[in-house]
Amino acid sequence: MAKAGKKYRASAQLVEKPAYTLGEAMPVVKKAAFAKFDETVEVAMRLGVDPKHADQMVRGTVVLPHGLGKTKRVIVIASGDKVREAREAGADEVGGDDLVQKIQGGYMDFEAVVATPDMMKSVGRLGKILGPRGLMPNPKTGTVTLDVAKAVKEVKAGKVEFRVDKTGIIHCPVGKASFEADKLAENAHALIQSVLKAKPATAKGRFVRSIVISSTMGPGVAIDLASVEAA
Repeated sequence: MAKAGKKYRASAQLVEKPAYTLGEAMPVVKKAAFAKFDETVEVAMRLGVDPKHADQMVRGTVVLPHGLGKTKRVIVIASGDKVREAREAGADEVGGDDLVQKIQGGYMDFEAVVATPDMMKSVGRLGKILGPRGLMPNPKTGTVTLDVAKAVKEVKAGKVEFRVDKTGIIHCPVGKASFEADKLAENAHALIQSVLKAKPATAKGRFVRSIVISSTMGPGVAIDLASVEAA
């Protein structure tokens, strides 16, 4: 651990300013990523909401302009013509009750689930399996829909879901440390703007309290709030 601590301290010294614009921050985040693997770059936004109140819940989705560096495996639970539509759109696996049973039997080789409304009764049986993993289809995030082709294509293009946790923070990946700095900045900008648009009407005072960007192992780099709120 001493070795990692030494590397972390060295990379923390690269963060010289109390706050950066997104454009300034990403080269620092990239440089400060010291692990041997391709670290994930994540945005953490602390919000001035109380998530215990349903009317202050902040959640939504955003299609990151440059994706996350890998295409997600998407399955679709559907019936009738929607099965063919999902396959043509590039879904990795498509089925109805048979696919529900397969998941109940332990199949988990996927990272996103799309379902048609008529299949939600069957999908409901998967709540205990998919819910804790954040994979349960939901109309609010566009994963319960009749337009399965659009949903599959968006997930494959880099659509990510954001959701405030019980401490009032949103954690969301925006790419890999190997991405070009400007692409990371554009992805982060798209996410931040989507969160700002999702501000609940009941939120009082300052909505975004702080934004910090970091790689998996690297130090946090604080973002100047005025620079993103004005954008």
